[in-house]
Amino acid sequence: MAVTQQEIENRLWDAADELRVAMPEAQYSSVVFPLMFWKYLSDTWEHHHQEFLDENDLDSLSAEEAREIEYRDYQLFEIPSIYPGTVAERRASWSSILATITQPGLGQRVRASLQAIETANPDKFSRIFGSMTWTSEEALSGEVLAAVMQAMDRTPKMHEGNMSHDVLGGAYEYLLKRFSDGSGTRAGQFFTPREVVELLVEILDPKGHESVYDPTCGSGGMLIASANLLKAHGGRGYTLKLYGQEAVPDTAGVARMNLFMHNLTQFQVEVGDTLKDPRFKKPDGSVAQFDVILANPPYSLKWKSWTNDPRALGGVAPQSSADWAFVQHMIASMDPKRGRAGVVLPHGVLFRGGQEAAIRQRVLDDDLLEAVIGLPANLFYSTTIPTAILVFRAASTKAPERKDGVLFIDASTRFAKAKNRNILTDADIADVVAAYHSNFADGNPAGPDGGLVARFVPVTEIVANGYDLHIDRYIKQAAAEQEDLGSLIDAYNLARVERQKTEQRMLAVLAEAGIEGFDE
Repeated sequence: MAVTQQEIENRLWDAADELRVAMPEAQYSSVVFPLMFWKYLSDTWEHHHQEFLDENDLDSLSAEEAREIEYRDYQLFEIPSIYPGTVAERRASWSSILATITQPGLGQRVRASLQAIETANPDKFSRIFGSMTWTSEEALSGEVLAAVMQAMDRTPKMHEGNMSHDVLGGAYEYLLKRFSDGSGTRAGQFFTPREVVELLVEILDPKGHESVYDPTCGSGGMLIASANLLKAHGGRGYTLKLYGQEAVPDTAGVARMNLFMHNLTQFQVEVGDTLKDPRFKKPDGSVAQFDVILANPPYSLKWKSWTNDPRALGGVAPQSSADWAFVQHMIASMDPKRGRAGVVLPHGVLFRGGQEAAIRQRVLDDDLLEAVIGLPANLFYSTTIPTAILVFRAASTKAPERKDGVLFIDASTRFAKAKNRNILTDADIADVVAAYHSNFADGNPAGPDGGLVARFVPVTEIVANGYDLHIDRYIKQAAAEQEDLGSLIDAYNLARVERQKTEQRMLAVLAEAGIEGFDE
């Protein structure tokens, strides 16, 4: 019987909840995700191993022949033996270690197993389990670790014969959201709300076989959403080539596990500071270029400014805020023929002065900015401030009606209230995407329609405003002026009708009094 989404989610949360006596909820992910992924790998390996045993006559094969056939035709990765050739030798699988759960040194055996899997599969799982500091007795007692593993073992077998990758990936995302809901600002380091990700991906619209790059990939949600959207639109999500860079090693491990459990294998996630040490480069040393670049970087991050970097289009962002430096990196990473980029940032990038203003001017002069989309406040786990999506394209790839200008969309009032934050509904997302694809070439605001207003603004108007991109300057004032004119016309029409009625009554009274020939 297939495992339901609700069943696996409930049992995995029960396992995570065993950690409540040992650590705050914000730290659950560092333990639960490696254990969950280890169980998934072990269950999958054992499932295929049984298939191999059922379909082959081992008596007719040597050990070397059997191994060659199994890893050629059945297995996608190896679960090796730990301490091979010793009395302590046992396979580095979940079930093998679970059988020793009452013995001292459980954390040490778990760590040795995870390290053995990484070593045996360097191309797939190098450093995937992170620092594994939680395996020490000082960080997590053997009793609590045993309780977590026993609770997780009540989860049905995690392999493709028992549950789909959609269920498995959905369970992983469920845990990400639960951990984020309960962990306060720390969650923002690796989790962007799903609906914000969906909106950004819908706008950038990845196509089959394209490359997708997230320079601050966190848990990999934007990369996965790109594949999911392509699949939802009838394409093959697995054809996307996915690339990510993440500064925190443990979080990069979460991203790799997340991608793998979604059955996405064409990915490369690197560890490092994207601004200081971009890991994806061309042979000549310049940054690699991609079809789709999307990111939700850390806001107003203090950083060590570039001294001589070709990415510094229009100048160098101030040390007090790396917001525009991330934008410059993304622009440099756009493929010149097909590239487009979308980034979520605070509103300050639209109007702050100094070095940021100089960069903003160059970006606008080069006609690289396609759209500014104002989002509601309190959408994120890490901040309540309102944010905006900025969409970039090379001027040569812009549609004719989008050249020499910027499309502004104000969606700041489009949200539903949830328990801890505001959320974008499916209707909100659909309306914003529809507005993005609409043509507002006449320069007049479209709307307001259900709280959504859009306007295409020629760059000459932006230049006249000192390259200020503040959304209110272009939408709310213009919309208010349009609304005032409409109100005046409505009021005039009502007054005209009332005047005509009054005239008719007056003429009737005059006629009754015998006064004729009255001429206005």
